[in-house]
Amino acid sequence: MKIIDIGEGLRPFIDLLFPRECPVCGKALCADERYICGPCREDLPLTRFWAWAENPAEERLWHRIGIVAAASLYFYRYEGGYASLVRGIKYSGRTDLGLSLGRMLGEYMRESGRFDDVQAVVSVPLHPLRRWKRGYNQAEIIARGIAQGLWPDEDSSSRVEAHLLRRRRYTRTQTRLSGEQKGRNVRNAFSLNAGAAARLAAQGVDQLLLVDDVLTSGATLEAAAKPLMEKFLVSVATLGFVE
Repeated sequence: MKIIDIGEGLRPFIDLLFPRECPVCGKALCADERYICGPCREDLPLTRFWAWAENPAEERLWHRIGIVAAASLYFYRYEGGYASLVRGIKYSGRTDLGLSLGRMLGEYMRESGRFDDVQAVVSVPLHPLRRWKRGYNQAEIIARGIAQGLWPDEDSSSRVEAHLLRRRRYTRTQTRLSGEQKGRNVRNAFSLNAGAAARLAAQGVDQLLLVDDVLTSGATLEAAAKPLMEKFLVSVATLGFVE
């Protein structure tokens, strides 16, 4: 006998009362569509960096710092519907979307085999004041989704290290800064939680995955990776990649 999920059975009625829209194209979602409509999901401009050694994300970061590997889910452009995915996660409380897209990226990374040595995931932290204003850290949400995709057969939450990195000073938003200004803005902005690092080292953890929402110049990821690399090898993952 098939057990009917209550939420699944009520979805058409819920959608009548509270219509859901695709964040990319704005069209109403069908009952069997989650987060993004089928056509927009099919057209998502995937990078496929997870299966591509020496990909553009890795090359960009290698010019800055010695990370192991890097992957991004899709090519991010500031204009157009797909920009609304990261913006929705970051500014509109769409944590469900962040988990879903992070999980998608984590699954691709797991299937590629290139990230098999990663043992834990850490997100680029927000300053406590900015996190308080926003209510959450979008990079941490994405990191939790990636962990679910990387380790689907275990409690992936135990792999997420939300307090390993600290943001020790408030920085300006990077959005409208030049590459050189971005570097100055985040220089020495992060520090390592020595207690958490010692615990991971005692557990035999030696390679981490550092997660952020979008890879642009690489200045923020470089600044965040530096203190981590005092103790660990570091790979990187982001949802968006700006060409």
